[in-house]
Amino acid sequence: MKRIAAHCLGAFALSSMIAVPASAQQPAREVYRCPGNPVLYTDTLSAKEARDKGCRTLEGAPITVVQAIKPRAVAASAAVNREERSEQRVDPKEQRARDSDARRILEAELRREEERLAQMQKEFNNGEPERQGDERNYQKYMDRVADMKASIARKEGDIAAIKRELAKLPP
Repeated sequence: MKRIAAHCLGAFALSSMIAVPASAQQPAREVYRCPGNPVLYTDTLSAKEARDKGCRTLEGAPITVVQAIKPRAVAASAAVNREERSEQRVDPKEQRARDSDARRILEAELRREEERLAQMQKEFNNGEPERQGDERNYQKYMDRVADMKASIARKEGDIAAIKRELAKLPP
């Protein structure tokens, strides 16, 4: 019985040493509140320096440290941005010419893509394209059919994207 009690006592002592929080293992640093700045707390002063400055020790009060964000020079950057924007403005005639060029390029690309889609759909033959000489294996044929179907779907997506871009341009 004594052996069991000694064993339990030893286990209890071991578990209590493990359960000690890390903050209790290290000596607590003194946090001071100094006069003249009611919201400034510091732990970088020695006891003598704190006494000389008239600081009080804070005990048991939770302290939260918040990292300050450096303010940017907003007014100066706003003025620079305004100047850059005024210099970057494009003449309305030049902008219309750019829009016209963009529309012409997109329309030409749309025609090419639609022609390529029609060719792909013709080759696809509603899911039953002609077999090629190297497709004796049916799985190889089915893989090619699946690739063709995926290519057609991608091409249709490309065409839809070009049409959306055209819709964004002024007429």
